[in-house]
Amino acid sequence: MVTPNKHRGGGRPGRFRRALVALTAVALVTAGCGSGGEAAEESGPVTLTVSVWNLAATPEFQAVFDAFEKANPDVTVQPVDILAEDYPAKVTTMLAGGDTTDVITMKNVTDYSRYASRGQLADVTDLVKSKQDLKLAGLEAFDVEGKYFAMPYRNDYWVLYYNKKMFDAAGIAHPDKLTWDQYAEIAKKLTKGEGEQKVYGTYHHTWRSVVQAISAAQNDGDQITGDFEFFKDQYEMALDVQKAGATLDFGSAKQASYRTMFETEKTAMMPMGTWYVAGILKNKAEGKTAVDWGIAPMPQKPGASGVTTFGSPTAFAVNKNAKHTATAKKFVEFAAGLEGAKAITKVGVVPSLQSPEITQEYAALEGMPSDELAKTALAPDKTVLEMPVSEHTSDVDTILKEEHELIMVGEKSVEDGIASMRDRVKKVLD
Repeated sequence: MVTPNKHRGGGRPGRFRRALVALTAVALVTAGCGSGGEAAEESGPVTLTVSVWNLAATPEFQAVFDAFEKANPDVTVQPVDILAEDYPAKVTTMLAGGDTTDVITMKNVTDYSRYASRGQLADVTDLVKSKQDLKLAGLEAFDVEGKYFAMPYRNDYWVLYYNKKMFDAAGIAHPDKLTWDQYAEIAKKLTKGEGEQKVYGTYHHTWRSVVQAISAAQNDGDQITGDFEFFKDQYEMALDVQKAGATLDFGSAKQASYRTMFETEKTAMMPMGTWYVAGILKNKAEGKTAVDWGIAPMPQKPGASGVTTFGSPTAFAVNKNAKHTATAKKFVEFAAGLEGAKAITKVGVVPSLQSPEITQEYAALEGMPSDELAKTALAPDKTVLEMPVSEHTSDVDTILKEEHELIMVGEKSVEDGIASMRDRVKKVLD
């Protein structure tokens, strides 16, 4: 488990950070809780509200809530559960409308940059400084000129999930040290059946990162500056697999659940983040799936040395308008600390806190793949931040997503889509 690389040269980060400091300083003074201030202690029972997504399918949330309540008997955590696909838009609306939910889960750093720049999050620099003796992977992604408005508690990166039984039945070796071309060929070989009985060789979810972020990571590409030619090979591979019928077409994938595809054995492979480990372990333990699963490193570009993947930390932030600021800060600190890390490790989630003790507990989980292929996947040589943080991140992310969808449904060629990305992003940067 490695710390994501510090965001690289994307979109004038210095200017972004200065803007963030200016904007958040005004908001924090108004809220009466600047970086040097202390929120008043709260006595008596407190109901702490925390925004989450898909609570029932995301066991880490309940794990950390239960641990926090046990350590703080006067506190009851009340989740504000939102559908995963609606989460960014819903939280954006909540914060803009002055919603008083105490803790806001930062699903990604793109959203974090948006909310922090608008002064909608409380300064938690004091909490970060109190944890200086701990190694928190991904912490640098939340650094705003030395100030922090969220603390990471989880640190995910992408691996390749695969169905061992399907590989063995086809007489194909488990996916070790694959190039993307080899991956595509195996996907075609493992595809079989028709209609409702069809089993796909792989499943590509509709997020743009499935193509763009891994391409940027493995080609040292910058997703902010507007030169996106490095996406080309990855798009051509993804479209080739789709055209061959070895993965769901993009429109159908929009209606699918990646968890259902893998756990009902409708796909033999699936690139996905390490957060999914917790879901499989939970459903296997409850008898909801019988999939014989394994994890392998993400495929690599030809000639690559080592394993390069991409990832992103997940963090908790305190709402500037929180009703219970002191308890909210206590929760954020707890989740990022040792007890919070232990709680989510037990359900199969990679915590931000890195230590030999945590690593050993994670590897020893019941049902966790423990072969050499899994060990390699869980210790990539290089993990690049999914999307660089800059003052332009939010706008660029929207453009890249829109053009990605047009390419994947065939409304634009790869060349035309990349050209549109370049032209549209350059207007944002100018």
